[in-house]
Amino acid sequence: MACQSCGHEQEFAPQPLYCLVGPSGTGKSTVGRALLPRVSDRFVVLEQDVLWVPELRDPTDHHRAFRTTWLRLAATIGQSGRPVLLCGTVVPPELEPLPERTLFSQVHYLALTCHADVLAARLRTRPAWREWDEPRIAETLEYAAWLERDAATLDPPVELLDTTERSIDETAAAVHEWLTARHHRD
Repeated sequence: MACQSCGHEQEFAPQPLYCLVGPSGTGKSTVGRALLPRVSDRFVVLEQDVLWVPELRDPTDHHRAFRTTWLRLAATIGQSGRPVLLCGTVVPPELEPLPERTLFSQVHYLALTCHADVLAARLRTRPAWREWDEPRIAETLEYAAWLERDAATLDPPVELLDTTERSIDETAAAVHEWLTARHHRD
């Protein structure tokens, strides 16, 4: 890889990127934290919302500034030899077309899902400052239905993991198994 400004060349070792995705309320952040003791020696777990700052909230082109920032950060962290598990609400059509996608050898997606009534109930119990009103909940339920319906047809396909009946530990164990299996293949 060469610097566009000075021409200095440096070896770049693309790592795979693992994305734990799905609608708000399905357990991504909670499971990400629960995974840390199991994977911190091999993976870096990052919560997407930590960079959801005003400067990156521009909705232009599916929040391009936000998504490119995450891809660049994850690729840079990957140079340590430990790939990133990015926990957030993102799907292949939002990442795959970006030029920064080439910074990764592969990108794998696992979406957490749950039954619509359970998802709505989870979102309704969130604190008021998170602003989960009924129109926003309805929008999230539509997104969840779309993801469940179209996950297998996305490029690359998104695998689904239903969290409705699973405890946090059971979900974390299933995500750990998914992550480990893909990493051994990469």
